[in-house]
Amino acid sequence: MYDIATRKHALRLLADGRSMNSVSKETGISRSAIRAWTVRVDALPRLNQAAPCAAPTDQAAYAYLLGLYLGDGCISPHPRGGEYLRIACADAWPGLIELCRAAILAIRPSDKVYVLQRQGCVNVTSYGRHWTCLFPQHGPGKKHERQIVLEGWQQEIVDAHPWEFLRGLIHSDGCRITNWTVRNGKRYEYPRYFFTNKSDDIRKLCTDTLTKVGVRWTVLARGSDPFNVSVARKDCVARMDAHIGPKY
Repeated sequence: MYDIATRKHALRLLADGRSMNSVSKETGISRSAIRAWTVRVDALPRLNQAAPCAAPTDQAAYAYLLGLYLGDGCISPHPRGGEYLRIACADAWPGLIELCRAAILAIRPSDKVYVLQRQGCVNVTSYGRHWTCLFPQHGPGKKHERQIVLEGWQQEIVDAHPWEFLRGLIHSDGCRITNWTVRNGKRYEYPRYFFTNKSDDIRKLCTDTLTKVGVRWTVLARGSDPFNVSVARKDCVARMDAHIGPKY
């Protein structure tokens, strides 16, 4: 007999797109056993099924998670109802992984959060019934190939917590680097923030919010495409450092 944790792990691998054969080889569990669990499995997470959909009570955590979702998040349906929220986080930033996990728990404390290891990154994952309600930007296809617009209640949260939203965007698709230049034979170094995203709509959400908090920005093209939002002025970088800082 396999315990509940083992069954959950095998089924989550299947839900993540793995074949039954590969899950069987990785876990050492027979395919017949896994197949039986997919028919009737008490171990599947059945979380908050009856809970009504409501706006998040922890709005600061939501603003941060919204930024992460717009950068590196996706939602996928579960075959037996509900949906998975997944936020991809690089292994190089363990602090980011923990912040992401904490934000999900702050928004949906009754749901479970687990980390699935991938090559060079992890998927911080949560199963629930309301992720598409909380992130109505979910839809078919890539985000940069469709319109991304915030609902009115989302914009109110971003307006109330702009730095948390910006922190989520920078932590997902941004960075803080040290640039350098040579003047009069001397090397000068200066910090700079970048936010890089293919979606015109998501970049505009970033730049609109930067403007609201008094941060001046420019757009730098990658080839002919204006993918990069840059913050390089000394006073603006200092303000970003005070509220965001480098990833860790």
